[in-house]
Amino acid sequence: MELHALKVFQSVATEKSFSRAAEKLLRTQPAVSLAIQRLEAEIGEKLIDRSGKELLLTDAGQIVFDFSRRFENLSNELHNALAEMRDNASGILSVGANESTSLYVLQHIVTYRKLYPKVKVRVKRSVSSGIPQQLIEGELELGVISFDPQDERLHSQVIYTDHLAFVVSPDHRLANQDEVSITDLGNETFIAHNVLSPYREIVLREFRRHRVGLNMDVEMPTVETIRRMVQRNEGVAFLPKMCVEQEVEKGLLREVRVAEFAGAERKIQLVYPARRALSHAARAFLEVVKSV
Repeated sequence: MELHALKVFQSVATEKSFSRAAEKLLRTQPAVSLAIQRLEAEIGEKLIDRSGKELLLTDAGQIVFDFSRRFENLSNELHNALAEMRDNASGILSVGANESTSLYVLQHIVTYRKLYPKVKVRVKRSVSSGIPQQLIEGELELGVISFDPQDERLHSQVIYTDHLAFVVSPDHRLANQDEVSITDLGNETFIAHNVLSPYREIVLREFRRHRVGLNMDVEMPTVETIRRMVQRNEGVAFLPKMCVEQEVEKGLLREVRVAEFAGAERKIQLVYPARRALSHAARAFLEVVKSV
């Protein structure tokens, strides 16, 4: 089985079109169709259902598609390894993180870039819950998450310990309080993050446990939009302290301690495969993190 045929198939499956795949690959449509026919003949299974308006993968096609992505990742690792062999300081560092966890590696990346300016750094925006699997499948070399993956195929190292900050506008009625109780928050409008996270679960659990109503009528897609809404006194929010540190220091937001969340720490972990050799770029980044 040729890797080129898998690449053609992957392109057709991704684009859901023979013509668009041909355009992307700079090939003619008949050439792409022939490559797929030969691959199906070699495997002995139909890979693509062409009966509807839109191309769909058969069960066999889905299996081949998943493996083709893994082959592509291995091919990228090969090219990366050869580049490092020619120049020990070159290569690509691939890190997966979501919007908030990416903040915790910024300083490490700055230090790393000074030491290894030839290495390309790619921080891929990823859903936290999916990062462990991406690491195992080779789509990422390193990941930044806020929970213990509890998988023997992965190693992890705590790089930062954060806490859950309750923030309000300087004009809010609680802005001058040092500490409040969760029972004081039953009538507040919370600006919530519409992404599932361990922190969100902690907040929901504590409000349920203390039988306090939690009004989350406003949900936002990013931490930045939540901060702006709170600054305008449109509501209050629980956010990682790292995400609001500068705003609190500048007086744009006020952090008020909530007694019931005093121990709500979040350990940010750098995660990497335990059974796969890391590239020079990834190993060097780990050394930078460990030296802090």
